[in-house]
Amino acid sequence: MSGHLRIVRSDAPLRPHDHIDFDFEDERVLRFNDPRRFGSVHWCTEAVLEHPLLIDLGVEPLSDEFDGTYLFERSRQRKLAVKNFIMDAHIVVGVGNIYANEALFLARIRPTTAAGSISRLRYERLADSIKAILQRAIDAGGTTLRDFVGFDGQPGYFALQLDVYGRAEKSCIHCGGRLKGIVLGQRQTVYCPSCQRR
Repeated sequence: MSGHLRIVRSDAPLRPHDHIDFDFEDERVLRFNDPRRFGSVHWCTEAVLEHPLLIDLGVEPLSDEFDGTYLFERSRQRKLAVKNFIMDAHIVVGVGNIYANEALFLARIRPTTAAGSISRLRYERLADSIKAILQRAIDAGGTTLRDFVGFDGQPGYFALQLDVYGRAEKSCIHCGGRLKGIVLGQRQTVYCPSCQRR
């Protein structure tokens, strides 16, 4: 979300929201900072992926397991909006609100469409779009909207490439129509009514 890990000298002054230091022998620490307190730290003696918080998570979106067939099969009989479906960490991890908006726009799928009504072919396009958007964001260093910085202290520049997120009422880059903003699953959602018809 908005927290981060940094390696700093052990005598570096604490900043607001610094919660935990992991000390190394060379006078450096791995410091955990979490302003919104969504993160947590757990010491595991069992296999990490067997931890109760991780065992039911979905697949990684950049893995070979994640494709249109996977999404299609997991979506059958689901009336949930497709945007909420792809943001469900039990289905796929790491597709946050910004990336869901962008991937659905790239795939030309309306965010409100029922997940169970989407064809396998359209899910192939959506899976490819999710992978492409995430890779573009990684290549750009992430998405800095307020206070995010990468491991090197630099902001992410993917926000400069956003086609729909944060652009409600502005012109669509494809058709020139007006982008529409709604709240879906308590999250800001932006789409093009013309390009994303269903």
